[in-house]
Amino acid sequence: QVQLVESGGGLVQAGDSLRLSCTGSGHTFSTLAVRWHRQAPGKGRELVASISRNGTNTLYGDSVKGRFTISRDNAKNTVYLQMNTVKPEDTAIYSCSAIGIGTPLYWGQGTQVTVSS
Repeated sequence: QVQLVESGGGLVQAGDSLRLSCTGSGHTFSTLAVRWHRQAPGKGRELVASISRNGTNTLYGDSVKGRFTISRDNAKNTVYLQMNTVKPEDTAIYSCSAIGIGTPLYWGQGTQVTVSS
């Protein structure tokens, strides 16, 4: 069983920066690929970014390319989402998910990010 805990959300102004963390426990974190997702009120879930087990490969959603950066520190069992130049449309609940070979898909509880204009 893997437990994922997101942190770092909050209320920021447009143009600010914010760093989210997704910290895992209960499994060898370095064996898990991790994704950040978000869901805004009244909208479906959107994939924000993903990172491979060793951090070599990353992918980003079109709406965040060039502004957000995903990274990981396996020694700290943590994946980060650095959010720069945030916009009001980035307002959402941000959640992380993790999956390894032969494991189920695990989810965190999410953290709220609100961007004021």
